[in-house]
Amino acid sequence: MIERTLVVLKPDCVQRRLVGQILVRLEQKGLTLIAMKLVRVSPELAKQHYQEHVEKPFYPSLEEFITAAPVLAAVVKGPSAVKVVRNLLGPTSGVEAPPGTIRGDFSVSRQMNLVHGSDSPESAAREIGIWFRDEELCPYRPDLADWLAAADELSG
Repeated sequence: MIERTLVVLKPDCVQRRLVGQILVRLEQKGLTLIAMKLVRVSPELAKQHYQEHVEKPFYPSLEEFITAAPVLAAVVKGPSAVKVVRNLLGPTSGVEAPPGTIRGDFSVSRQMNLVHGSDSPESAAREIGIWFRDEELCPYRPDLADWLAAADELSG
């Protein structure tokens, strides 16, 4: 099943100049970028995005981090995109993430873990709606789509 998911390359990723390497890994896996923009996250956007964490004790430091520098927000699509992105990222903590995952290769922190990926198709739909207007999405079918997955995996 073809899905869309939100990917946010966080301030630490942008500041460390890892954006290109992360985008390459998403594309090499076979995901298609259909929207992308550099954003300076406002406190209001942070509260919308992290609504389930706003009342938690760690939220103020999370908001301070995500608003500290620009992020690159993107929408990717592909077969089981939510799960594929989550697997590419690895566990939240870079210390726990195995080598070969993005966090395992580039992070040693729980908070500064480089990239956000939606945790479910429902979260992806909600988050994409927060970060992007419909007219900012540019869905297309790559010419090589037939070489990425079987036809029955590419429906949707």
